Amino acid sequence: MPKPKTQFVCQSCGYRSPKAMGKCPDCGAWNSLVEEISADLETMHAQEKMLKQFREIDSAAVTDLSEPVYLQAIALQVDHRTATGIAELDRVLGGGIVKGSVVLVGGDPGIGKSTLMLQMASALKDDVLYVSGEESVQQIRSRADRIAPRADRLKVLAETNLGKITQILIRQRPAMVVIDSIQTLFREEIPSAPGSVSQVRECAALLMHIAKSMDITIFLVGHVTKDGTLAGPKVLEHIVDTVLQFEGDAGHLFRILRATKNRYGSTNEIGIFEMTGIGLEEVANPSELFLSERHVDQSGSVVMPAVEGSRVLLVEAQALVSPTNYGIPQRTASGFDLRRLQLLIAVLEKRVRLPLGQSDVFMNIVGGLTVDEPAADLAVLCALASSYLDVPVDAQTAVIGEVGLGGEIRAVSNIERRVRESAKLGFGKIILPKSQMKDLGAIKDVQLVGCRRLEEVIQRLKNN
Repeated sequence: MPKPKTQFVCQSCGYRSPKAMGKCPDCGAWNSLVEEISADLETMHAQEKMLKQFREIDSAAVTDLSEPVYLQAIALQVDHRTATGIAELDRVLGGGIVKGSVVLVGGDPGIGKSTLMLQMASALKDDVLYVSGEESVQQIRSRADRIAPRADRLKVLAETNLGKITQILIRQRPAMVVIDSIQTLFREEIPSAPGSVSQVRECAALLMHIAKSMDITIFLVGHVTKDGTLAGPKVLEHIVDTVLQFEGDAGHLFRILRATKNRYGSTNEIGIFEMTGIGLEEVANPSELFLSERHVDQSGSVVMPAVEGSRVLLVEAQALVSPTNYGIPQRTASGFDLRRLQLLIAVLEKRVRLPLGQSDVFMNIVGGLTVDEPAADLAVLCALASSYLDVPVDAQTAVIGEVGLGGEIRAVSNIERRVRESAKLGFGKIILPKSQMKDLGAIKDVQLVGCRRLEEVIQRLKNN
Protein backbone atom coordinates (compact mmCIF):
# COMPACT_ATOMS: atom_id res chain seq x y z
CA MET A 1 0.00 0.00 0.00
CA PRO A 2 1.53 3.35 -1.00
CA LYS A 3 2.39 5.80 1.76
CA PRO A 4 -0.11 8.68 1.95
CA LYS A 5 1.30 11.99 0.80
CA THR A 6 1.09 15.05 3.01
CA GLN A 7 1.02 18.75 2.24
CA PHE A 8 0.81 21.95 4.24
CA VAL A 9 -2.22 24.17 3.61
CA CYS A 10 -2.61 27.80 4.76
CA GLN A 11 -5.78 28.14 6.84
CA SER A 12 -6.16 31.78 5.81
CA CYS A 13 -5.87 31.70 2.01
CA GLY A 14 -5.61 28.01 1.01
CA TYR A 15 -2.01 28.16 -0.27
CA ARG A 16 -0.44 24.69 -0.54
CA SER A 17 3.19 23.84 0.12
CA PRO A 18 5.03 20.48 0.12
CA LYS A 19 6.98 21.50 3.23
CA ALA A 20 6.35 23.33 6.50
CA MET A 21 6.82 27.11 6.48
CA GLY A 22 6.54 29.66 9.26
CA LYS A 23 5.04 32.36 7.04
CA CYS A 24 2.63 31.88 4.16
CA PRO A 25 4.27 33.31 1.01
CA ASP A 26 0.86 34.08 -0.51
CA CYS A 27 -1.06 36.01 2.19
CA GLY A 28 1.76 36.67 4.68
CA ALA A 29 0.04 35.02 7.67
CA TRP A 30 2.33 33.53 10.32
CA ASN A 31 1.95 29.95 11.63
CA SER A 32 -1.10 29.34 9.41
CA LEU A 33 0.16 26.30 7.45
CA VAL A 34 -1.34 23.07 8.77
CA GLU A 35 -0.35 19.58 7.68
CA GLU A 36 -3.02 17.68 5.73
CA ILE A 37 -3.11 14.37 3.93
CA SER A 38 -3.37 14.75 0.16
CA ALA A 39 -6.37 13.15 -1.49
CA ASP A 40 -5.30 10.05 -3.43
CA LEU A 41 -6.82 8.79 -6.67
CA GLU A 42 -9.33 6.55 -4.89
CA THR A 43 -10.58 9.47 -2.82
CA MET A 44 -10.98 11.63 -5.90
CA HIS A 45 -13.04 8.91 -7.56
CA ALA A 46 -15.27 8.73 -4.47
CA GLN A 47 -15.87 12.48 -4.62
CA GLU A 48 -16.76 12.34 -8.31
CA LYS A 49 -19.10 9.40 -7.72
CA MET A 50 -20.94 11.22 -4.92
CA LEU A 51 -21.38 14.37 -6.99
CA LYS A 52 -22.57 12.33 -10.00
CA GLN A 53 -25.16 10.51 -7.89
CA PHE A 54 -26.42 13.81 -6.55
CA ARG A 55 -26.72 15.36 -10.02
CA GLU A 56 -28.81 12.43 -11.19
CA ILE A 57 -31.37 13.02 -8.41
CA ASP A 58 -32.71 16.23 -9.89
CA SER A 59 -31.15 16.45 -13.35
CA ALA A 60 -34.30 18.06 -14.76
CA ALA A 61 -33.69 21.15 -12.64
CA VAL A 62 -30.21 21.70 -14.08
CA THR A 63 -30.19 23.85 -17.23
CA ASP A 64 -27.96 22.71 -20.07
CA LEU A 65 -25.47 25.53 -20.62
CA SER A 66 -23.19 23.66 -23.01
CA GLU A 67 -24.18 25.91 -25.94
CA PRO A 68 -23.83 29.72 -25.88
CA VAL A 69 -26.97 31.82 -26.39
CA TYR A 70 -27.56 35.47 -27.15
CA LEU A 71 -28.01 37.63 -24.07
CA GLN A 72 -31.27 39.12 -25.34
CA ALA A 73 -32.71 35.62 -25.86
CA ILE A 74 -32.49 34.80 -22.14
CA ALA A 75 -35.83 35.23 -20.39
CA LEU A 76 -35.76 37.48 -17.33
CA GLN A 77 -36.77 35.95 -14.03
CA VAL A 78 -38.23 37.87 -11.13
CA ASP A 79 -36.63 37.06 -7.79
CA HIS A 80 -39.55 36.15 -5.54
CA ARG A 81 -38.67 37.07 -1.99
CA THR A 82 -39.96 35.66 1.26
CA ALA A 83 -40.23 37.94 4.27
CA THR A 84 -38.35 36.65 7.30
CA GLY A 85 -40.64 38.32 9.84
CA ILE A 86 -37.68 40.46 10.98
CA ALA A 87 -37.85 43.83 9.22
CA GLU A 88 -34.22 44.78 9.90
CA LEU A 89 -32.98 41.49 8.42
CA ASP A 90 -35.22 41.92 5.37
CA ARG A 91 -33.76 45.40 4.87
CA VAL A 92 -30.18 44.08 4.81
CA LEU A 93 -31.07 41.16 2.52
CA GLY A 94 -32.63 43.57 0.02
CA GLY A 95 -36.30 42.90 0.74
CA GLY A 96 -36.37 39.30 1.94
CA ILE A 97 -35.03 35.82 1.22
CA VAL A 98 -34.44 34.82 -2.41
CA LYS A 99 -35.32 31.19 -3.06
CA GLY A 100 -32.27 29.04 -3.77
CA SER A 101 -29.76 31.56 -2.44
CA VAL A 102 -26.84 30.86 -0.10
CA VAL A 103 -26.24 33.39 2.70
CA LEU A 104 -23.14 33.46 4.92
CA VAL A 105 -23.54 35.08 8.36
CA GLY A 106 -20.35 35.94 10.26
CA GLY A 107 -19.48 37.66 13.52
CA ASP A 108 -17.61 37.41 16.80
CA PRO A 109 -18.52 34.64 19.29
CA GLY A 110 -21.53 35.56 21.41
CA ILE A 111 -22.63 38.48 19.25
CA GLY A 112 -25.96 36.87 18.29
CA LYS A 113 -25.53 34.91 15.04
CA SER A 114 -27.22 31.74 16.29
CA THR A 115 -29.87 33.77 18.11
CA LEU A 116 -30.83 35.66 14.95
CA MET A 117 -30.90 32.49 12.86
CA LEU A 118 -33.13 30.69 15.40
CA GLN A 119 -35.50 33.67 15.61
CA MET A 120 -35.71 33.87 11.82
CA ALA A 121 -36.20 30.12 11.39
CA SER A 122 -38.94 30.13 14.02
CA ALA A 123 -40.80 33.06 12.43
CA LEU A 124 -41.03 31.51 8.94
CA LYS A 125 -44.17 29.61 7.97
CA ASP A 126 -42.32 27.27 5.58
CA ASP A 127 -40.60 24.06 6.63
CA VAL A 128 -37.19 24.95 8.04
CA LEU A 129 -34.39 22.60 9.10
CA TYR A 130 -31.94 23.91 11.70
CA VAL A 131 -28.72 21.87 11.63
CA SER A 132 -26.37 22.45 14.56
CA GLY A 133 -22.87 21.06 14.85
CA GLU A 134 -22.14 22.88 18.12
CA GLU A 135 -25.26 22.30 20.24
CA SER A 136 -27.43 19.32 21.06
CA VAL A 137 -31.14 19.30 20.23
CA GLN A 138 -31.90 19.75 23.95
CA GLN A 139 -29.80 22.92 24.06
CA ILE A 140 -31.55 24.27 20.97
CA ARG A 141 -34.96 23.55 22.52
CA SER A 142 -33.97 25.31 25.73
CA ARG A 143 -32.81 28.40 23.83
CA ALA A 144 -35.89 28.36 21.59
CA ASP A 145 -38.23 28.35 24.60
CA ARG A 146 -36.63 31.64 25.69
CA ILE A 147 -36.36 33.52 22.39
CA ALA A 148 -38.77 31.75 19.98
CA PRO A 149 -41.57 29.92 21.84
CA ARG A 150 -43.75 29.52 18.69
CA ALA A 151 -41.46 27.42 16.53
CA ASP A 152 -44.17 25.15 15.10
CA ARG A 153 -42.63 24.55 11.66
CA LEU A 154 -39.00 24.24 12.78
CA LYS A 155 -37.12 20.94 12.67
CA VAL A 156 -33.75 20.55 14.39
CA LEU A 157 -30.86 18.19 13.73
CA ALA A 158 -27.57 17.79 15.58
CA GLU A 159 -25.19 16.43 12.93
CA THR A 160 -21.79 17.28 11.44
CA ASN A 161 -21.51 14.63 8.70
CA LEU A 162 -22.48 16.41 5.48
CA GLY A 163 -23.18 13.11 3.75
CA LYS A 164 -25.96 12.30 6.23
CA ILE A 165 -27.27 15.87 6.08
CA THR A 166 -27.40 15.67 2.28
CA GLN A 167 -29.49 12.48 2.37
CA ILE A 168 -31.97 14.15 4.74
CA LEU A 169 -32.23 17.18 2.47
CA ILE A 170 -32.88 14.98 -0.56
CA ARG A 171 -35.51 12.99 1.29
CA GLN A 172 -37.37 15.81 3.09
CA ARG A 173 -36.69 18.82 0.80
CA PRO A 174 -37.20 21.64 3.32
CA ALA A 175 -37.75 25.20 2.07
CA MET A 176 -34.82 26.56 4.07
CA VAL A 177 -31.80 25.18 5.94
CA VAL A 178 -29.65 26.82 8.61
CA ILE A 179 -26.16 25.36 9.08
CA ASP A 180 -24.61 26.37 12.42
CA SER A 181 -21.76 26.38 11.68
CA ILE A 182 -19.97 25.63 8.39
CA GLN A 183 -16.67 25.06 10.26
CA THR A 184 -18.12 22.03 12.10
CA LEU A 185 -19.16 20.09 8.97
CA PHE A 186 -17.03 17.45 7.30
CA ARG A 187 -17.16 15.15 4.30
CA GLU A 188 -15.91 11.61 4.77
CA GLU A 189 -14.17 11.66 1.38
CA ILE A 190 -11.89 14.53 2.45
CA PRO A 191 -8.93 13.30 4.57
CA SER A 192 -8.67 16.36 6.83
CA ALA A 193 -10.17 17.64 10.06
CA PRO A 194 -13.41 19.68 10.25
CA GLY A 195 -12.73 23.40 9.94
CA SER A 196 -9.73 22.97 7.65
CA VAL A 197 -9.53 24.80 4.35
CA SER A 198 -10.31 21.67 2.34
CA GLN A 199 -13.35 20.72 4.41
CA VAL A 200 -14.83 24.22 4.50
CA ARG A 201 -14.33 24.74 0.78
CA GLU A 202 -15.75 21.38 -0.30
CA CYS A 203 -18.67 21.47 2.15
CA ALA A 204 -19.64 24.95 1.01
CA ALA A 205 -19.39 23.93 -2.66
CA LEU A 206 -21.69 20.94 -2.14
CA LEU A 207 -24.21 23.01 -0.16
CA MET A 208 -24.20 25.62 -2.92
CA HIS A 209 -24.95 22.89 -5.47
CA ILE A 210 -27.84 21.66 -3.30
CA ALA A 211 -29.28 25.16 -3.01
CA LYS A 212 -29.15 25.89 -6.74
CA SER A 213 -30.38 22.53 -8.03
CA MET A 214 -33.15 21.99 -5.46
CA ASP A 215 -34.19 25.65 -4.82
CA ILE A 216 -33.41 25.38 -1.12
CA THR A 217 -32.36 28.55 0.69
CA ILE A 218 -29.32 27.88 2.87
CA PHE A 219 -27.96 30.08 5.66
CA LEU A 220 -24.39 29.31 6.74
CA VAL A 221 -23.09 30.57 10.08
CA GLY A 222 -19.34 31.22 9.93
CA HIS A 223 -16.67 31.86 12.53
CA VAL A 224 -14.33 34.84 12.39
CA THR A 225 -10.60 35.15 12.97
CA LYS A 226 -8.83 37.35 15.51
CA ASP A 227 -8.79 40.30 13.11
CA GLY A 228 -12.55 40.06 12.54
CA THR A 229 -12.53 38.49 9.06
CA LEU A 230 -14.44 35.35 8.16
CA ALA A 231 -12.45 32.21 8.91
CA GLY A 232 -11.63 29.79 6.13
CA PRO A 233 -10.55 30.34 2.53
CA LYS A 234 -11.59 33.46 0.63
CA VAL A 235 -13.29 31.20 -1.89
CA LEU A 236 -16.02 30.66 0.72
CA GLU A 237 -17.12 34.27 0.35
CA HIS A 238 -17.01 33.99 -3.45
CA ILE A 239 -19.20 30.87 -3.49
CA VAL A 240 -22.13 32.32 -1.53
CA ASP A 241 -24.62 34.88 -2.82
CA THR A 242 -24.73 37.12 0.26
CA VAL A 243 -22.32 37.79 3.11
CA LEU A 244 -23.78 39.32 6.29
CA GLN A 245 -21.43 40.60 9.00
CA PHE A 246 -22.36 41.33 12.61
CA GLU A 247 -20.60 44.38 14.05
CA GLY A 248 -20.24 45.33 17.70
CA ASP A 249 -19.09 43.23 20.62
CA ALA A 250 -20.73 40.80 23.00
CA GLY A 251 -20.69 43.30 25.88
CA HIS A 252 -22.33 46.12 23.91
CA LEU A 253 -26.04 46.89 23.88
CA PHE A 254 -26.45 47.25 20.10
CA ARG A 255 -25.76 44.84 17.26
CA ILE A 256 -25.33 46.09 13.69
CA LEU A 257 -25.88 43.72 10.77
CA ARG A 258 -24.23 44.79 7.51
CA ALA A 259 -24.12 43.18 4.06
CA THR A 260 -20.58 43.13 2.68
CA LYS A 261 -21.71 41.23 -0.45
CA ASN A 262 -25.20 40.88 -1.89
CA ARG A 263 -26.04 39.60 -5.36
CA TYR A 264 -29.72 40.38 -4.83
CA GLY A 265 -29.60 43.82 -3.23
CA SER A 266 -27.61 46.77 -1.97
CA THR A 267 -24.59 46.50 0.31
CA ASN A 268 -25.26 49.94 1.83
CA GLU A 269 -28.09 48.89 4.13
CA ILE A 270 -27.64 48.04 7.79
CA GLY A 271 -29.90 46.43 10.37
CA ILE A 272 -29.77 47.53 14.00
CA PHE A 273 -30.73 45.22 16.86
CA GLU A 274 -30.71 45.39 20.63
CA MET A 275 -29.69 42.33 22.63
CA THR A 276 -32.21 41.58 25.38
CA GLY A 277 -33.03 38.68 27.66
CA ILE A 278 -35.44 37.26 25.07
CA GLY A 279 -33.13 37.56 22.09
CA LEU A 280 -32.45 40.24 19.48
CA GLU A 281 -35.06 42.99 19.21
CA GLU A 282 -35.31 45.36 16.26
CA VAL A 283 -34.56 49.03 16.84
CA ALA A 284 -37.38 50.94 15.14
CA ASN A 285 -35.91 54.43 15.67
CA PRO A 286 -32.11 54.10 15.91
CA SER A 287 -31.46 57.86 16.05
CA GLU A 288 -33.61 58.34 19.13
CA LEU A 289 -31.96 55.39 20.85
CA PHE A 290 -28.43 56.56 20.00
CA LEU A 291 -29.14 60.00 21.50
CA SER A 292 -31.23 58.89 24.48
CA GLU A 293 -28.36 59.06 27.02
CA ARG A 294 -26.62 62.14 25.67
CA HIS A 295 -25.53 64.81 28.19
CA VAL A 296 -26.48 68.14 26.64
CA ASP A 297 -24.16 70.41 28.65
CA GLN A 298 -20.98 68.40 28.11
CA SER A 299 -18.10 69.58 25.98
CA GLY A 300 -16.77 67.37 23.20
CA SER A 301 -20.21 66.12 22.12
CA VAL A 302 -21.67 66.88 18.66
CA VAL A 303 -24.61 65.34 16.80
CA MET A 304 -24.29 64.53 13.10
CA PRO A 305 -26.71 62.94 10.58
CA ALA A 306 -25.02 59.95 8.94
CA VAL A 307 -26.46 58.17 5.89
CA GLU A 308 -26.59 54.37 6.08
CA GLY A 309 -28.22 52.89 3.01
CA SER A 310 -31.74 54.23 2.57
CA ARG A 311 -32.04 55.97 5.94
CA VAL A 312 -30.43 58.75 7.92
CA LEU A 313 -29.17 58.06 11.46
CA LEU A 314 -28.41 60.83 13.92
CA VAL A 315 -25.43 59.77 15.99
CA GLU A 316 -23.28 61.42 18.62
CA ALA A 317 -19.58 62.01 18.06
CA GLN A 318 -17.64 62.31 21.32
CA ALA A 319 -14.12 63.68 21.65
CA LEU A 320 -11.78 63.91 24.62
CA VAL A 321 -8.68 66.12 24.38
CA SER A 322 -6.38 66.17 27.41
CA PRO A 323 -2.71 67.00 28.08
CA THR A 324 -0.47 64.02 27.47
CA ASN A 325 1.56 62.43 30.25
CA TYR A 326 3.92 60.74 27.81
CA GLY A 327 6.45 61.92 25.26
CA ILE A 328 4.30 60.92 22.28
CA PRO A 329 0.59 61.92 22.44
CA GLN A 330 -1.99 59.19 21.91
CA ARG A 331 -4.46 59.13 19.03
CA THR A 332 -7.33 56.65 19.51
CA ALA A 333 -10.58 56.29 17.53
CA SER A 334 -13.58 53.98 17.94
CA GLY A 335 -16.10 53.89 15.10
CA PHE A 336 -14.05 56.37 13.04
CA ASP A 337 -11.04 55.92 10.78
CA LEU A 338 -7.85 56.66 12.75
CA ARG A 339 -5.94 57.96 9.72
CA ARG A 340 -8.78 60.32 8.88
CA LEU A 341 -8.77 61.53 12.49
CA GLN A 342 -5.04 62.29 12.32
CA LEU A 343 -5.58 64.24 9.10
CA LEU A 344 -8.38 66.30 10.67
CA ILE A 345 -6.23 67.06 13.71
CA ALA A 346 -3.57 68.45 11.38
CA VAL A 347 -6.18 70.64 9.65
CA LEU A 348 -7.38 71.93 13.03
CA GLU A 349 -3.85 72.80 14.11
CA LYS A 350 -2.90 74.49 10.84
CA ARG A 351 -6.08 76.42 10.00
CA VAL A 352 -7.54 77.26 13.43
CA ARG A 353 -4.27 77.42 15.38
CA LEU A 354 -5.37 74.98 18.09
CA PRO A 355 -2.16 73.43 19.52
CA LEU A 356 -3.02 69.74 19.85
CA GLY A 357 0.55 68.49 19.46
CA GLN A 358 0.96 67.92 23.21
CA SER A 359 -2.53 66.52 23.83
CA ASP A 360 -3.98 63.03 23.82
CA VAL A 361 -6.97 62.76 21.48
CA PHE A 362 -9.72 60.16 21.84
CA MET A 363 -12.67 59.94 19.43
CA ASN A 364 -15.75 57.75 19.80
CA ILE A 365 -18.94 57.26 17.77
CA VAL A 366 -21.60 56.39 20.36
CA GLY A 367 -23.64 53.20 19.98
CA GLY A 368 -21.07 51.00 18.28
CA LEU A 369 -21.78 52.44 14.83
CA THR A 370 -18.93 52.89 12.35
CA VAL A 371 -19.02 56.14 10.37
CA ASP A 372 -16.69 56.31 7.38
CA GLU A 373 -18.22 59.01 5.17
CA PRO A 374 -16.57 62.42 4.62
CA ALA A 375 -19.76 64.19 5.75
CA ALA A 376 -18.71 63.48 9.35
CA ASP A 377 -15.55 65.63 9.11
CA LEU A 378 -17.04 68.88 10.38
CA ALA A 379 -18.81 67.23 13.32
CA VAL A 380 -15.59 65.48 14.39
CA LEU A 381 -13.63 68.74 14.19
CA CYS A 382 -16.29 70.57 16.22
CA ALA A 383 -16.15 67.83 18.87
CA LEU A 384 -12.35 68.11 19.06
CA ALA A 385 -12.44 71.91 19.36
CA SER A 386 -15.25 71.76 21.90
CA SER A 387 -13.29 69.39 24.12
CA TYR A 388 -10.04 71.35 23.81
CA LEU A 389 -11.73 74.71 24.56
CA ASP A 390 -14.04 73.08 27.14
CA VAL A 391 -17.03 74.83 25.54
CA PRO A 392 -20.20 72.73 25.02
CA VAL A 393 -21.88 72.75 21.61
CA ASP A 394 -25.53 73.84 21.62
CA ALA A 395 -27.63 70.75 22.32
CA GLN A 396 -30.10 71.62 19.55
CA THR A 397 -27.42 71.92 16.86
CA ALA A 398 -26.55 69.29 14.25
CA VAL A 399 -23.41 69.56 12.11
CA ILE A 400 -22.91 68.40 8.51
CA GLY A 401 -19.99 68.89 6.13
CA GLU A 402 -16.80 67.59 4.56
CA VAL A 403 -13.62 69.53 5.36
CA GLY A 404 -10.74 69.90 2.91
CA LEU A 405 -7.06 70.28 3.74
CA GLY A 406 -7.34 74.04 3.25
CA GLY A 407 -10.07 74.31 5.87
CA GLU A 408 -12.86 74.78 3.31
CA ILE A 409 -16.24 73.17 3.97
CA ARG A 410 -17.33 71.10 0.98
CA ALA A 411 -20.73 69.84 -0.16
CA VAL A 412 -21.99 66.39 0.87
CA SER A 413 -24.53 63.98 -0.60
CA ASN A 414 -28.17 63.65 0.50
CA ILE A 415 -28.15 67.04 2.18
CA GLU A 416 -31.93 67.47 2.14
CA ARG A 417 -32.56 64.08 3.70
CA ARG A 418 -30.02 64.82 6.44
CA VAL A 419 -31.56 68.20 7.21
CA ARG A 420 -35.14 66.94 7.29
CA GLU A 421 -34.27 64.00 9.54
CA SER A 422 -32.47 66.36 11.93
CA ALA A 423 -35.47 68.70 11.98
CA LYS A 424 -37.84 65.79 12.61
CA LEU A 425 -35.93 64.87 15.77
CA GLY A 426 -36.11 68.41 17.13
CA PHE A 427 -32.78 70.00 16.16
CA GLY A 428 -33.48 73.70 15.65
CA LYS A 429 -30.08 74.73 14.19
CA ILE A 430 -28.12 72.94 11.50
CA ILE A 431 -24.61 73.94 10.40
CA LEU A 432 -23.96 72.89 6.82
CA PRO A 433 -21.89 73.88 3.74
CA LYS A 434 -22.72 77.34 2.40
CA SER A 435 -22.70 76.05 -1.17
CA GLN A 436 -25.72 73.82 -0.49
CA MET A 437 -27.96 76.46 1.06
CA LYS A 438 -29.51 77.19 -2.36
CA ASP A 439 -30.51 73.54 -2.79
CA LEU A 440 -32.72 73.59 0.29
CA GLY A 441 -36.16 75.10 0.48
CA ALA A 442 -37.76 76.59 3.54
CA ILE A 443 -37.86 74.11 6.42
CA LYS A 444 -40.18 75.01 9.26
CA ASP A 445 -38.76 75.75 12.72
CA VAL A 446 -35.15 75.13 11.61
CA GLN A 447 -32.32 77.68 11.38
CA LEU A 448 -29.88 76.78 8.62
CA VAL A 449 -26.38 78.18 9.13
CA GLY A 450 -24.19 78.01 6.03
CA CYS A 451 -20.40 78.25 6.46
CA ARG A 452 -17.58 78.29 3.91
CA ARG A 453 -14.56 77.92 6.22
CA LEU A 454 -13.71 75.85 9.27
CA GLU A 455 -12.63 79.02 11.05
CA GLU A 456 -16.21 80.38 10.86
CA VAL A 457 -17.63 77.30 12.56
CA ILE A 458 -15.06 77.28 15.37
CA GLN A 459 -15.60 81.01 15.94
CA ARG A 460 -19.35 80.40 16.33
CA LEU A 461 -18.51 77.68 18.82
CA LYS A 462 -16.36 80.05 20.87
CA ASN A 463 -19.11 82.69 20.90
CA ASN A 464 -21.77 80.36 22.30
